[in-house]
Amino acid sequence: MPEQTAHPPISPDTTGPPSGPDTATKPDTVTKPDAAVVRDALGVGIAVGLSGFAFGVTSAGSGLSLLQTCALSLLVFTGASQFALVGALAAGGNPFTAAAGAFFLGVRNAFYGLRLSQLLALPRALRPLAAHWVIDETTAVALAQPTRRAVRIGFTLTGLTLYVLWNLTTFLGALGAEAIGDTDAWGLDAASPAVFLALLAPMLRTTTERLVAGLAVVLGLGLLPVLPAGVPVLVAALAAPAVLWLTGRGLGTRRAERAAQDGGPETPDRTEKQATGRGDEEETR
Repeated sequence: MPEQTAHPPISPDTTGPPSGPDTATKPDTVTKPDAAVVRDALGVGIAVGLSGFAFGVTSAGSGLSLLQTCALSLLVFTGASQFALVGALAAGGNPFTAAAGAFFLGVRNAFYGLRLSQLLALPRALRPLAAHWVIDETTAVALAQPTRRAVRIGFTLTGLTLYVLWNLTTFLGALGAEAIGDTDAWGLDAASPAVFLALLAPMLRTTTERLVAGLAVVLGLGLLPVLPAGVPVLVAALAAPAVLWLTGRGLGTRRAERAAQDGGPETPDRTEKQATGRGDEEETR
């Protein structure tokens, strides 16, 4: 009879496939208390949700009615795209052009969804509902979690808190637009990107990640004055493949230099011969 192979015991936390975040998205972190995830999610949801005041005031100032303003927050729910739309309208832009700029700015959420679909692993019936909450903040909170359970808690609580507060403050901001005055003086429009950057910064651990982030910032800010709203964000996404190509090319050059110093290129045939030669020597010994 063949020998029975002993298998290691299976951990009770098996909510997802081995390739998911339950295995460990962070090598130095295995679990995270639910209370800590809830604290992070509520902090982000409340901080960013309050900036809905600025959108309500800006939308009302651009000529949109209370119903139109609230409908944008309820149905669109992508803060940057909403600001781009009402900002273009306030500047006298064509509605179709304004909508196109907002659309291009919102395209990034589709890329977020590709990653989150793997981490959340939600039932098919819940995916359309979850897709409505795929935005910068929910993605940042979800990606910062070490297990699938924490990812789901962080994503859901951030999305729920932010959705409720954003829509409530949008309504109040549109009602009290005249009383609040200039939103630039309050700085509410900067709350959302500030929170997103604060969540993103600790995740940039390697030199390559920092180079990608730095190049993306340069591209986004540099092209902002010359391209329509939303397009600089898409161009900034090219920072990742550009940096990866450059670093890969540099790595290939260093390998070639080391191979030349060792006596020739490390081709598959040469590597195989070296391995076979070592095996023959061991058998001889």
